[in-house]
Amino acid sequence: MRTAPVIQCTDLHFGYDSRSVFSGVNIAVPEGDFVCVVGPNGSGKTTLLRLALGLLQPTRGKIEVYGQSPKHSRRRIGYVPQHPKLDPLFPVSAIDVALMGRLGNARPFGFWSGKDKEAAIKALDEVGLSERRDEHFASLSGGQKQRVLIARALTGQPDLLLLDEPTAGLDAHVEEGFYRLLQELNKDRTIVLVSHDLGFVSGFVKSVICVGHDVVIHPTSAITGEVIADLYGSDMRLVRHDHRCSDGGHECS
Repeated sequence: MRTAPVIQCTDLHFGYDSRSVFSGVNIAVPEGDFVCVVGPNGSGKTTLLRLALGLLQPTRGKIEVYGQSPKHSRRRIGYVPQHPKLDPLFPVSAIDVALMGRLGNARPFGFWSGKDKEAAIKALDEVGLSERRDEHFASLSGGQKQRVLIARALTGQPDLLLLDEPTAGLDAHVEEGFYRLLQELNKDRTIVLVSHDLGFVSGFVKSVICVGHDVVIHPTSAITGEVIADLYGSDMRLVRHDHRCSDGGHECS
């Protein structure tokens, strides 16, 4: 028997004041998918994540997560925002940051239970940083900080992981390792991430949600130069970093 989609948009409409962002969106993200959300600046990529989190409400139609409204499924979602609000000078360790993902489960007066600490250590182990759990967060590299922020989301033991441009500011070598980590995490959970670098990420994800004039989900194999040109304009090219083949002037793999 087929399981219900993890995220289901049905005739979804949304806008800010008089500006329409989405109109009549109908997409479904199946369980176990690894999805990249792409589109021009201002097209609504982050807005789509916020709708899935229940932080925004559709003006018409609906979005469901695990068959329910997002607010009723929120405990099943882990979120890594684009600009986390963490003071780099605040004296917190990696495990302190990871434990923030358990705030909804904390005991009164802010005491962490043994179960909370076990979940944080396990999450740091999943991202390869358990041995650095006591190090000051500000002393970590950019890639390590991003891994800690993923651990923070994982500490809540989510079934769905949403990430908003998690590799912004990371160099290509670190970025590749980061996506390989997400591939491992995808074995146990559904992942949806926003990225500007489709050429890089297309070698790792299973599906792509194109946010433009319309919102459409494609398997990665269906993303061609024509699809990218329609989304971004005719002057854009899809360039995948391993350069294993070429199709009509659009490099791909």
